[in-house]
Amino acid sequence: MGRAKVIALLTDFGLEDPYVGQMKAVIVGINPQVQVIDISHYIPPQDIQEGAFVLYSAYRYFPEGTVFVAVVDPGVGTRRRIICVRTNQHTFLAPDNGLLSFITAREKVHLAVEVTNSRYFLPQVSSTFHGRDIFAPVAAHLSKGLNPTKLGGQIDDLHTFPTPGQIIKEKGLLEAEIIHIDRFGNLITTVEHTWAEVLYSRLISISIKDREITRISRIYQEGQAGELLALFGSSGHLEISVNMGNAREVLGCTRGDKVIVQYQAPETVE
Repeated sequence: MGRAKVIALLTDFGLEDPYVGQMKAVIVGINPQVQVIDISHYIPPQDIQEGAFVLYSAYRYFPEGTVFVAVVDPGVGTRRRIICVRTNQHTFLAPDNGLLSFITAREKVHLAVEVTNSRYFLPQVSSTFHGRDIFAPVAAHLSKGLNPTKLGGQIDDLHTFPTPGQIIKEKGLLEAEIIHIDRFGNLITTVEHTWAEVLYSRLISISIKDREITRISRIYQEGQAGELLALFGSSGHLEISVNMGNAREVLGCTRGDKVIVQYQAPETVE
């Protein structure tokens, strides 16, 4: 892939401490020409599934050749592996703990290596901050055109978790779940945009907790203030929202809660 113009960062470090700044300083110290873009640093601490979904939601919008550095790493300092994965268009650095599960479920992996070559680390490696001492310098060297095969041996047994999706229980019935809740309290579900045409025209109901929605909206401000809505949002997934409100608070939902979607199956449509 050659030189990369962009390194994208995703962590659970927050911005109150110097950790993110230290990572960026290491990167630009090695490659001053690279642009560093933050995806998010507010993944809940140690929440690998949340980090995996946020990374998946963002990566498609980055230019070809981007190096992604994802550090949600509760196993830092243990024998867990650090991996470098190359897909058709991008390169990903992450702990081998499932953080790339959504990516590898949707992208063909052309190369995966375990990062072990300390030549590309900082001279002193802290056992508690591999983000600064390993991930950042390795990403910088990759952005300068380093071939990932120089980082360590190839592997084919990446650690992943099953990525949730909608389950067709029977014709006319989907069982989905909440996969992400954004800062506005919108409940993003596992129902992907491929269902949009069917649900816009054939929806019967969306049931969540003890509430029911009977139409798909186009924007957040359809209906009355406080009204519960369902729409396909910017993530490409069906989400539950409240006009001028917070669906998480209104419904008391958490990630993993079930969402039942009923629709007219094609053969029942006159």
